[in-house]
Amino acid sequence: MDHQPPSSTKDENFQFDNTNEALNGTITSADDPIQHEDEVVELARKFTIRSIQGSHESPFTATPDGPLDPKSPNFKAREWARAFYNVRYKSDDGIPPRVAGLAFKNLNVWGMGSVTDYQSSVGNALFKLPSLLGYGQNKIDILQDMDGLLLPGEMLCVLGPPGSGCSTLLKTIAGDTHGLKVSPGSLLNYQGITPQKMTTAFKGEAIYTAEIDAHYPQLSVGDTLYFAALARAPSIIPGGVDRSVYATHLRDVIMAMFGISHTINTRVGNDFVRGVSGGERKRVTIAEASLSYAPLQCWDNSTRGLDSANAVEFCKTLRTQSDVFGSTACVAIYQSPQAAYEFFDKVTVLYEGRQVYFGKATEARAYFMNLGFDCPESQTTPDFLTSMTSSTERLIRPGFEATAPRTSDDFVRCWRESIEYQRLVHEIDQYHEEHPFNGEHLENFSGSRRAEKSNNQRENSPYTLSYVSQVKLCNWRELQKLKNDPSIPIAMLLTNIFEALIIASIFVNLPQTTTSLYPRGVVLFMMILLNAFSSLIEIISLYAKRTIVEKHNRYALYHPSAEALSSFIMDLPYKIANGLITNIILYFMTGLRRQAGPFFFFFLISFTMTLAISTFFRFFASVTKTVDQAMAPSSIIIIALVLYTGFAIPVQYMKGWASWIRWVNPISYGFESVMVNEFHGQEYSCSAYIPSGPIYDSVNTEQKTCSSKGSLPGLDVVSGTAYIQTTFGFQESHKWRNFGILIIFTVGLMACHLFTTELVSSERSKGEVKVFKRGRAHRARLKIERGDEETGKSIPSRHQESDDSGQAAPPPRKQSSIFHWEDVCYEVQIKGEARVILDQVDGWIKPGTLTALMGVSGAGKTTLLDVLASRTTIGIISGNMFVDGRHRDESFQRKTGYVQQQDLHLHSSTVREALEFSALLRQPQHFSYQEKLDYVDYIIDLLGMGHYADAIVGIPGSGLNVEERKRLTIGVELAARPKLLLFLDEPTSGLDSQTSWSICNLMEKLTKSGQAILCTIHQPSAMLFQRFDRLLLLAKGGQTVYFGEVGRNSNTLLDYFARNGGVPCAKDANPAEYMLEVIGAAPGTHSDIDWPSVWKLSPEYREVRAELTRLKGLVGNPSVVADEVVSGHQQFAASFAAQLFQVLKRIFEQYWRTPSYIYSKILLAVGCVSRVLIYHNLSGVHTNTPDGIVYAYRIFVLYG
Repeated sequence: MDHQPPSSTKDENFQFDNTNEALNGTITSADDPIQHEDEVVELARKFTIRSIQGSHESPFTATPDGPLDPKSPNFKAREWARAFYNVRYKSDDGIPPRVAGLAFKNLNVWGMGSVTDYQSSVGNALFKLPSLLGYGQNKIDILQDMDGLLLPGEMLCVLGPPGSGCSTLLKTIAGDTHGLKVSPGSLLNYQGITPQKMTTAFKGEAIYTAEIDAHYPQLSVGDTLYFAALARAPSIIPGGVDRSVYATHLRDVIMAMFGISHTINTRVGNDFVRGVSGGERKRVTIAEASLSYAPLQCWDNSTRGLDSANAVEFCKTLRTQSDVFGSTACVAIYQSPQAAYEFFDKVTVLYEGRQVYFGKATEARAYFMNLGFDCPESQTTPDFLTSMTSSTERLIRPGFEATAPRTSDDFVRCWRESIEYQRLVHEIDQYHEEHPFNGEHLENFSGSRRAEKSNNQRENSPYTLSYVSQVKLCNWRELQKLKNDPSIPIAMLLTNIFEALIIASIFVNLPQTTTSLYPRGVVLFMMILLNAFSSLIEIISLYAKRTIVEKHNRYALYHPSAEALSSFIMDLPYKIANGLITNIILYFMTGLRRQAGPFFFFFLISFTMTLAISTFFRFFASVTKTVDQAMAPSSIIIIALVLYTGFAIPVQYMKGWASWIRWVNPISYGFESVMVNEFHGQEYSCSAYIPSGPIYDSVNTEQKTCSSKGSLPGLDVVSGTAYIQTTFGFQESHKWRNFGILIIFTVGLMACHLFTTELVSSERSKGEVKVFKRGRAHRARLKIERGDEETGKSIPSRHQESDDSGQAAPPPRKQSSIFHWEDVCYEVQIKGEARVILDQVDGWIKPGTLTALMGVSGAGKTTLLDVLASRTTIGIISGNMFVDGRHRDESFQRKTGYVQQQDLHLHSSTVREALEFSALLRQPQHFSYQEKLDYVDYIIDLLGMGHYADAIVGIPGSGLNVEERKRLTIGVELAARPKLLLFLDEPTSGLDSQTSWSICNLMEKLTKSGQAILCTIHQPSAMLFQRFDRLLLLAKGGQTVYFGEVGRNSNTLLDYFARNGGVPCAKDANPAEYMLEVIGAAPGTHSDIDWPSVWKLSPEYREVRAELTRLKGLVGNPSVVADEVVSGHQQFAASFAAQLFQVLKRIFEQYWRTPSYIYSKILLAVGCVSRVLIYHNLSGVHTNTPDGIVYAYRIFVLYG
């Protein structure tokens, strides 16, 4: 170990790992601290000396291709970590190391709300006002009486089904309790540091990594990680290297550790922007958090979307950090492989928000077996522990039927009465005594943190870089985003140019006569508004990145205000370019004062006003919590700003009760200045006189008066100064005064914006709450409570199958058609180069079979599904795809179902409505309306969704949970009665082992009804993997490694690899993990065997080709494709009238159940009424503003 020997064996507890000696165990002092103290200290001393002496080489100047070179295939992560530790913490200019243990006792966390709620609509939204004000809400216990102890260098595995409180526990440990309440009686001791201190001065030292991947999609993976490394780089870089070299090296190392070095120049992407694969994006999230080197790290289901090998590698990397750096890790992990579980020191099991075990990971299985439960040999320890929380999954040993706990209360009682619990409480009390708050450890911790920070940073600031450095770093990131994706500013600039040309074409070359007085005012009015409201979209852009900024703030990378200031600065070039181009077009084409002075003053005013309105919209976005809260009121404010510029309603005619708006309206000051700038000192030839007519033509001009305002009797010209003073009340003395006021507006609003970004965070979920239509929420609540009471009465074996089908409709007829393909290739152009994603993939899907599609992340699994399902829109596809020997027609997509990895549903629909929408529009027309609805009932019963069939889908946290959303996603596709097959893309991703098992039960039930299924899957346990009939395994580059039967106990698959040179699979190993390791697809593994070539030369491949040839000969046999009527070949199953009716019905329901949208429109109507009131009794007053122009522009701004 690289830590100093602990002064007491109760202070620190490390697992030492020596690659040279056969010693791999956890040294603990819990059982007999006095007896083992000398032994522990001696071992710690030896390992410390050995690790310090083991590597004197600096990782920054390591020899190429050596074990410390991240770009070398010989790179060794543990050796690099030890070398880096020596340089960073043990060198002369190093930083004192710091660690953070944790003890928590009687931890209770709760929130305000209800178990169920009803959906807001236009008709009932007002009834929710009391709850919005805090009335009528109930206290909901999320975590109850949690206890635990984690010493520096230990890893904790948090197990429990979704909704059991795993995420809340991790958030509480990391101090991320926004929206939650921690009981005052709860004890949280971070080794002598209080929770308040840890979440303020030491924010970023205890981090929480959420399950969701939040990144800037435009940035490349390399830039994303380089930014994170540079933001946490210490002020004095050990080893004498440059900051940029330091950050680049750490970026390369962390990418090598997680196997994403090949993605360094690829965009991160998201669900809408093409980038890296889902598994690679998850590893980017992990790598970014790892670069913080936080002493206490909380990981919430961070293995979601990773294959088993990468999940194990993730836990292995955490083990390395814990062993070398002494960091403490808490990991909530679903479907944990046994190999990953063995890296953990301790484990806790949560059951309905209550703790039923906390202790050594090696003793957890024995604890529950002693309670009377049985663990099958093929079941992993984490699956066994999680099964304790499910009455239908746990198995009771013979003889314990009467004593085994059944409910959560029983489990908690057994835990509280156990010796393990009493020992834990004793250790926590002893830990608290040895680490009192504000003691010596706090001083050491503060000194280490202070040594890392910039000299220009406050002592109690949690950030490493100075504020100026943070802004500069954010500027660099904004520049990289702009380089990678300049489409948005370019599109906005082109749009504004187009608008400027349209407006200018209406008022080309205005004459210097009185006929141009009003048009000149209109042009200036339109130009001012065009400049001002070009920033309205900034509200949406700020909310698009708000989640990312808040995550980085939790990591203490930078101040939110630093990012906000940087965003404002980096937007200036666009604003300048946009202002120059559009204003030049409008100014000179319309014939305004063509002089340098007036033009540049106009640009100065318009640009300053643009900044003022931009800061206003930014402030409005930062002071609100949701985009709806920001957009709806801003529409009303826009109306007020337009009306009270002084043009639509002259100042002297403004109503007294509303005229105050003019004083707080930046546009009014800017408009007055540009009007003075244009008209002051100018004279305009009179084009109409009073009196006028043929009989007055001979009258001398001196005896006439010009008809324009501001004219004087006897003069044939009108003074521009008199015109604006008479018509609008504008004063020439206000010209520069208004500029100063605009500066004050800009600076003041910017200060408010920066201040609120530090204080106001976005709205967070307060727990999963079911939402029903009004009137059904109470019945649903009763149903849930009744279900809770009945939990635990039946404990069938995991291998038993429950029949929850109500047989609401007859099951679908068994399928007979076979989908097969051969030599399928797919390539795309990336930066002008062709990249092969799929390379000659063969296979078939037969009715009644369940085929797994597996491979390392980035192997092309999802791409293959997209190609086979005809969902790709770019790239070049080659090869042949058939149904019963016939080429696919345009109806192929509606005869198949495709379950996406993302659960995309309309949030305002109920479960039943979503299924009915799919059934009515996608089922063939020969089924009657009632038959389609009956089939929906059958699907609801088949998927076990009866108790929440009338629940609103909602959004995560307020609606269906993860499992229910996944079931709905599958149900939407099943409701369409797919005739051919069903594609599923990672249906078990993000689910716990029990939920994954239930999803596999569902898929098995579908295959027994004749359904053909092709399914990609990650992290399957051995028991889960054996439920698949066939396997299609892909390597990097989309090459086939194996396609064939899995076999009983995976024997067929394992025999194939063993026969062809692979290491035999261990008896207790997971075949899903074994096959990735044997082909060298797992991180840290390498294979000298070219497995794709082995496959092409194998007898199994020849059998596959022979079978494909036979399947192509089925062209003359009866087929789903050939036997259909002509209408069956159409792209859509429903008629246009049916489509129109169903879509209109759903849109109406969506708007009705989105009261914020409807109420915002009502507010707009109220704004129009207020406009009528403002113009009331002004019918006899000449306002110089026809209603149509102002109204048309307002519509253009609000809806354009």
